[in-house]
Amino acid sequence: MKAIFDTVSHKTSKLVTNEYSTSFSLATKMLGKSIRQDIYNIYGFVRFADEIVDSFHDYDKKFLFQDFEKQLSDALVNKLSLNPILNAFQETVHRYDINRENIEAFMKSMNQDLTKKEYTTQKEYEDYIYGSADVVGLMCLQVLVKGDKKKYNELKGAAMKLGSAFQKVNFLRDLKEDFENLDRSYFPNADLESLDEYSKNEIIKEIENDFREGYIGIQSLPIEGKLGVFTAYRYYKQLLFKIKKTPAPKIKSTRIRISNSKKIELLTRSYVKYQLNLL
Repeated sequence: MKAIFDTVSHKTSKLVTNEYSTSFSLATKMLGKSIRQDIYNIYGFVRFADEIVDSFHDYDKKFLFQDFEKQLSDALVNKLSLNPILNAFQETVHRYDINRENIEAFMKSMNQDLTKKEYTTQKEYEDYIYGSADVVGLMCLQVLVKGDKKKYNELKGAAMKLGSAFQKVNFLRDLKEDFENLDRSYFPNADLESLDEYSKNEIIKEIENDFREGYIGIQSLPIEGKLGVFTAYRYYKQLLFKIKKTPAPKIKSTRIRISNSKKIELLTRSYVKYQLNLL
């Protein structure tokens, strides 16, 4: 029965989320039950695409990515895929009529990671951020507002800013991995080889501005999505705070982390603020 396969697909997407990101998994658990699975489905899809370009160094990444892209296209047309992750994702795409241009923009940015190592202009940087992060925020937003186009258009700008902020924090957190192991440099106005406090702080100012604009949108989210997104926001804000306190040279030599106990504390505080209507 297809229903059993769909259940397996859903469980696979949830498993991928739990295994790859404890922080995102915790935030997703704070979403309303009616939308939680669809966010798992989106995360599973973007995680697998990212995994191909970032991790499978001993394999033909180009072939794997092209195969994944074809499977995605077939899944969206046929409304079925034997790849459980894509089967779950296509279901969410069709349920909320997720914009196909957003999916294409995401895949374009992931494809760039196969060959492009440096982003030297502001436009290249912004285009990559848009495809790798902003549109993921938009996909999630379509689920969070349950397909309400009016609400979606109202919150679209804030969702993109929040996606940008999360991605840029990831860039700083993963600076060592991206620069040393993947030979990538995303920030166009910073020499990562000799990153100093001034350059680091300029990047942080940019991220803080994205957070400010993104937070406005969180306050207007429907109740089922507000606590989960606020929890993710608090986590990334804490991560940025820790990066801000870390000397620039150390950022290049270590991956900044938030302890599990701190994540639980952030979750608890987020819940209290939510209950007291202090968001």
